[in-house]
Amino acid sequence: MELVIGQKVAYPSQGVCLVEDIERKIIGNASIMFYLLRVLGDDSTIFVPTENAENIGIRPIIGLSQFKKLISELEKDFEEISTDWKIRSREYNEKLQSGDVFEAADVLKKLTFLSLEKKLSFREQNLLDKAKFLIISEIVNGNFVDEEKIESKVSDLVQCACRKHQIKQPRVMSAATH
Repeated sequence: MELVIGQKVAYPSQGVCLVEDIERKIIGNASIMFYLLRVLGDDSTIFVPTENAENIGIRPIIGLSQFKKLISELEKDFEEISTDWKIRSREYNEKLQSGDVFEAADVLKKLTFLSLEKKLSFREQNLLDKAKFLIISEIVNGNFVDEEKIESKVSDLVQCACRKHQIKQPRVMSAATH
């Protein structure tokens, strides 16, 4: 995968980045090409060796067809949620670190569902916020809709998914105590 200057890409757990430059750096005896990425969420920069970009999970941001699929996925029911917080935490971290916006959507739906039952732990709340940020930033940077409209739309779609899931798994936390 080759990126070009000016291209927007998704960086796992960081969100959308802009490829600002492609530079050659001498490290020890080796000459290595790097992408200089500007993280749009916090204006920080990251140097990524060009040959490692794909392994890290960097990918172009979603296109229109993926955007439509994501909107559809956000309102669909989801798999049952584990009652074990350690399993949930590991699963959700892995999904967010994958860089896959559809995995982030799954995390968003499941943690939103849990938040309707109980106050989320600090860690789970951070994961929920991160999932929402990753989804919103990718949609907004794809220029599909503006941020205010999409935040409301995503919230409505996720609430719809939670209502659907309520039928299948009415209570997660009460299942943990039985």
